[in-house]
Amino acid sequence: MGTVRTARAVVRSLRIYYGNRARAAAMDRLYSGFIQPGDLVFDVGAHVGDRTASFRRLGARVVAIEPQPSMARILRLLYGLSRAVAIEEVAVGREPGITRMMINADNPTVSSVSPAFVDAARDAKGWETQSWTRSVEVAITTLDALMARHGCPAFIKLDVEGFEAEALQGMSQAVRALSFEFTTIHRDVGLACVGRCSAMGYTRFNAALGESQTFVNDWMTASDIARWLMDLPQAANSGDIYAVVG
Repeated sequence: MGTVRTARAVVRSLRIYYGNRARAAAMDRLYSGFIQPGDLVFDVGAHVGDRTASFRRLGARVVAIEPQPSMARILRLLYGLSRAVAIEEVAVGREPGITRMMINADNPTVSSVSPAFVDAARDAKGWETQSWTRSVEVAITTLDALMARHGCPAFIKLDVEGFEAEALQGMSQAVRALSFEFTTIHRDVGLACVGRCSAMGYTRFNAALGESQTFVNDWMTASDIARWLMDLPQAANSGDIYAVVG
């Protein structure tokens, strides 16, 4: 039964993330501010690879990183024959190891290796229909290890459902630009990511709410983006913060 539910959820994700040309064009416009043809990009938490698709349209080489077995299979079906895409079936954290990933069969995009994220979601308004009914063992690597294997990327996209701050702890050198997801149910993670980025030398920050692919403001300092995140209403739910060096 779980396999059928996951298959339905995957089909829904493919329809949502690949079936909207206007959304894809907006995504390309947003990422074109960070990515040039020939750049290397890390898509951390690749899910069904819609960001990988955008990065490829912009001419980038991509490392698509996704620990969920069902999602990794989709990535291999879509991109396995591309010499410009490397697929890593691992989670990313502060140190290598093994952990348990909690699987949401009906909505795999919010499957997570963070128990704190799942606990926060279970008690949150708007998340009542979400459930994590099983878990799988997954390997963890670090951003440093991925850089040693594939090279230093120009851009890193982090969307790992509450584990973003842990992932950044496994990165010892700043890249040109990166983004990380935040949620209002667990905004401490976003604040920790801002602090980590600031400590690594990122000085300019912006954000896009949900899947809008549109910046909310002019570029901000670390303290300004932290204040913006703290003041964001709970109903905003989620989005991505972008950080740039210099």
